[in-house]
Amino acid sequence: MKQAQKHPVRLERQGNIALIVIENPPVNALGAAVRRGIAAALNAAVAHEKTDAIIIAANGRTFPAGADIREFDMEPQEPSLGQLCSLVENASKPVIAAIHGTTLGGGLELAMASHYRIATQNTRMGLPEIHLGILPGAGGTQRLPRLIGPELALDIMLSGNQISAPIALEIGLVDQICEEDLRGEAVTYARALNAARPTSLNRSNLVDGATYMASVNARREKIKLELGANALAPLKIVDCVEAALLLPIDGGLDLERAAFEDCLASRESAGLRHAFFAERAAAKFPEAAEVKPAQVDRVAIVGGGLMGSGIAIAALQSGFAVTLVEQGESGVNEALERIGEFYERSIAKGRLSEAQGAAALTHLQLTNKLDTLNEADLIIEAVAEDFDLKASMLAEIGAVAKAGAVIATNTSYLDLDALAGSTGRPSDTIGLHFFAPAQVNKLVEVGVHDAASAQSVVTGLGFVKALGKVAVRARVSGGFGAGYIGNAILTAYRQAADIMLEDGATPPQIDGAMRAFGFQLGPYQVADMSGLDIAYARRQSTPRDGNSRYVEIADNMVAQGWLGQKTNRGYYIYTDGHRHGVPNGDVLKMIAEYRAQKGITPRKFSDRDIRDRILLAIVNAGARLLGEGVAARPSDIDTVMIHGFGYPRGRGGPMMDADATTPSIIASRMSVLAHEDANIWGAAPVLTMLAQERQRFADLNKA
Repeated sequence: MKQAQKHPVRLERQGNIALIVIENPPVNALGAAVRRGIAAALNAAVAHEKTDAIIIAANGRTFPAGADIREFDMEPQEPSLGQLCSLVENASKPVIAAIHGTTLGGGLELAMASHYRIATQNTRMGLPEIHLGILPGAGGTQRLPRLIGPELALDIMLSGNQISAPIALEIGLVDQICEEDLRGEAVTYARALNAARPTSLNRSNLVDGATYMASVNARREKIKLELGANALAPLKIVDCVEAALLLPIDGGLDLERAAFEDCLASRESAGLRHAFFAERAAAKFPEAAEVKPAQVDRVAIVGGGLMGSGIAIAALQSGFAVTLVEQGESGVNEALERIGEFYERSIAKGRLSEAQGAAALTHLQLTNKLDTLNEADLIIEAVAEDFDLKASMLAEIGAVAKAGAVIATNTSYLDLDALAGSTGRPSDTIGLHFFAPAQVNKLVEVGVHDAASAQSVVTGLGFVKALGKVAVRARVSGGFGAGYIGNAILTAYRQAADIMLEDGATPPQIDGAMRAFGFQLGPYQVADMSGLDIAYARRQSTPRDGNSRYVEIADNMVAQGWLGQKTNRGYYIYTDGHRHGVPNGDVLKMIAEYRAQKGITPRKFSDRDIRDRILLAIVNAGARLLGEGVAARPSDIDTVMIHGFGYPRGRGGPMMDADATTPSIIASRMSVLAHEDANIWGAAPVLTMLAQERQRFADLNKA
């Protein structure tokens, strides 16, 4: 017999106090059923003659953490969240929001529509809609400035940042903080009330119109200067906050709703929402259906260079005990210096207090003895990207690691199957490919090979999540990309750029075209930052594909000792420690001589040519990864590109961009370019299939 579905909202009573209790796990999202339930319970409570006050509260870990974003692309269902908030605000009896956990977005709008707000000490609040390219659409832009003034309201909505309960109390967003029994203290608070207090009638922060408008106008000009005149959501937020002063509440709510609809219909919002769901889909590893992650308390990292030290910092910042193993006393000292410099900078910039920095370092053990690894639950090998060195180190790690410990290699392109075999414990071994700088970049690719156990994979996934990073599963393949999504995409990206460089474009032109598209840095700026010797070493250790053009320009630069920022000279020249270089005329001269030697007559490329050729190569590489099973879904590729390589988040990622053009048109465009390099512009089978069947990459996300 099928069990009846539990209703997500119920009405309780404690004497003359009505309690509307929300229970819609995991985060009590304000979907249609919840909104209907709250509205029905509210109407019943108001109609009850013995109700003196009404409390809206939630079971579980949080008061509603927002609207149900999935509904944004569905037919609207009443009551909308805005209608519900107006119903709450217009209630004839006092309504108190008892909030805890992470009260975000629509959840905070519901709380602001209530007449009073009481929060637990550790509650976090915020309006993060800007991160989805939209604005608070249920009255948040009208009620927040009434409660805390325009300046602070704009800070909260334009940043999307969360604030703590004590700060919320200080600025007037909540009325009281409770220490322990939220529900009990809310009832006590409610019994002392004798009247409703609609937020819309609060004009204390609207009295000084001149100062209010000065704040609004200053913020509008700042946005235009920094983000441009087409920064839709930020400027709409400012317009709505202005309306809170100039219009009655109903007029302000109407303007807010229209602005919300404009933002929701924008390409940027569609891209940001796609990126939001893509990150969550990427975290759904099939292995997680089989087992739970093992407990990880101590993490060991072998190799204290830039990458190893960065991983150690990320682990320390997330509360793990860390053992860092380096060769010799000098290696240990250098690793300690790198980590110490990070904490010194963080303290100097106010990101950490001295006490926090000191506390983190108490959990760090630095040593040159491998036998200390037997205490670790997870061991990450992060030595130089050389197969023999890594295989030798992994064999030693496998010999000393305790039973059940997970062993991970940070390789970016070496054979993971072979490296796992070298440990003698392949089922315990996975790949954890961090992106530099590891203490900052949010992406980690979890490499899965045939022999890896579900337990090891899920434990690695759990560790990545505990670091606050985004995990993407990469199924190791013996073919394209050596098993990693990011590596294969980067190879195609650079190959497309290098071919244009050989044929007539310049590094500044290519970089400028990709920055104009939305990348923070172009490919040659990134090469200078990473060091040309790193990519050179990889090229020398990888067999050349005779079917692909090999551009020797970067090799010739390495021969000259022009390695990028580390030598103050690469594609750009860097002076006085500046990270923003000027074009290196010697490189331009070298490229011209190189073309002459190869009999290449330079041709012109427009910025659009550059962008299109690179994006076609990226999409085609993604399609190949899908065909080989390296990437589980197109949206995983989008997630890797956004977090690993700075693909503009507002575009959703290259595979979403491809759908906007359609795979059939992309396949047609690549047929024109395939003769230049079939490896990057010869249509992948998956792309051809989608073109023939008139499908899109989004259809594969649903599979």
